[in-house]
Amino acid sequence: MIFAAGLLAVSASAQSRMEPVPERQSSEGAGPFQTLIIKGATMIDGTGAPPEGPVDIVVRGNTIASINRGGSPQSVYAGADQIVDAGGMYVLPGFVDVHGHNGDPTKAPQPSYGFKLWLAHGVTSVRGVGFGGGQQDPSLDQKRRSAANTIVAPRLFAYAVPGDVWASGAADSPAKGREWTRWIAARGYDGIKFFNSEDPAVLEAILDEAQKQGLGSVAHLGQRGVAQVNARKATELGLDGVTHYYGHFESLLGDSSAPQYPADYNYLDEQARFAWVARLADQAVEPGSEKWDEYIDHLIDNDVTLSPTFNIYSASRDVMRARNLEWHAKYTLPSLMDFYSPSLTNHGSYYHDWTSEDETAWRNFYRKWFDLTRDFKNRGGRVTAGSDPGYIYQTWGFAYIAELEMLREAGLTPLEVIQAATINGAQEIYKSKGTQPPFGSIKVGKLADLVIVPENPLANLKVLYGTGHTRLNRTTNRLETIGGVRWTVKDGIVYDAHKLLADVAAMVEAQKAADSSEAISQQ
Repeated sequence: MIFAAGLLAVSASAQSRMEPVPERQSSEGAGPFQTLIIKGATMIDGTGAPPEGPVDIVVRGNTIASINRGGSPQSVYAGADQIVDAGGMYVLPGFVDVHGHNGDPTKAPQPSYGFKLWLAHGVTSVRGVGFGGGQQDPSLDQKRRSAANTIVAPRLFAYAVPGDVWASGAADSPAKGREWTRWIAARGYDGIKFFNSEDPAVLEAILDEAQKQGLGSVAHLGQRGVAQVNARKATELGLDGVTHYYGHFESLLGDSSAPQYPADYNYLDEQARFAWVARLADQAVEPGSEKWDEYIDHLIDNDVTLSPTFNIYSASRDVMRARNLEWHAKYTLPSLMDFYSPSLTNHGSYYHDWTSEDETAWRNFYRKWFDLTRDFKNRGGRVTAGSDPGYIYQTWGFAYIAELEMLREAGLTPLEVIQAATINGAQEIYKSKGTQPPFGSIKVGKLADLVIVPENPLANLKVLYGTGHTRLNRTTNRLETIGGVRWTVKDGIVYDAHKLLADVAAMVEAQKAADSSEAISQQ
């Protein structure tokens, strides 16, 4: 998340006003089954291997038991409790969103709103960085309930910000940083999200302790600390992953050791902050230069993961387009649309007087950012997919598919995009745990996390959007909508993506009706 000052975590009092996640009802998802067969699909297994089909995927409980190429013996069909006829469709591993948030009471008070949108778009695992904050942080409870499948939600992984979620205050010394790290590890957190607000010695101590405790680490290397700790320095200290663009170009400055800001720059003015970001790339060396190549080699040598979250900033290239995305009317809550609107108080709503010059600067910034990500990938670096939803016109689920499209724009091939969305994301989460991920590819013995879609996403990623892809039927000369995920299988449970979207649409309509009633009562 791209937090401004004072917004590092949702307060405990705010979290207490979040609505509780309701229990999963019997009508929400079917299974797990003793034997489930996904029949006749073309398989894209997530490893980078080419598609193959038809295949039957046999699931027992929550585990892939066999992959039968060309079909299964009749005896297998006869013994199945449930058969999903996926003939002519495509099956992929469940998607992994490595940069998730839950919202807050002012914009999306019910967490199942985001959970259902994620599942409806094939996202079966989410790394929360974080899902909440404060001593009443709901992350661990939601993680436990999702693991037990008592709520409708992807598999959840909980990260916390240093010094947050406990009662002992800031982690403001190396000793206290280590104590906090051990404390969250003992309670079941999966990792740490940094905002570059720690003294370098404290950061180093927390990262060292995190490695000892098997905790992952990822950082938004915010501008307040980047003069001391850029991405090069942070990864030297042991940081596992860099999210967003922060810290990269500050590691690639051509003529200075620290970024140069305009004389009237004010970090707390988000219009100035984000308008200036696009001009930072001009201070960095060019792609292919010695310093550029050496920096990428440094990231590779230190086994760093990049989760660029391109899409969360994409409105900066064209605010009008982002404001009018076709899914907003039906699937974006009115309260969320209100939060997105330009504001002096809502974080990320920074386009107060956003000009064509600002948008041009951001388009140019993306060119260099794309180049960095592509060159890193081409040298063997791990790139993952994260959506950072709930800000800047990026609504849950839809934002994730848009991120896949932007990874493609950055230069990943379609198969590499699917890798980023599946096995790479799983590996990023499980790297610190020292074990191979139990999901992320379609293999015997892996968890049954699957996405089934009627159209080929390698030919057109747009078919993964919940609103599908609109095209002209050249035979009838009529518009038609194709695609959209049909079923999402999480932990062996089959979710109807259409029903999940209908549930979300009902939430949106209910809020619209409540707002209308309130407006009438105030007349």
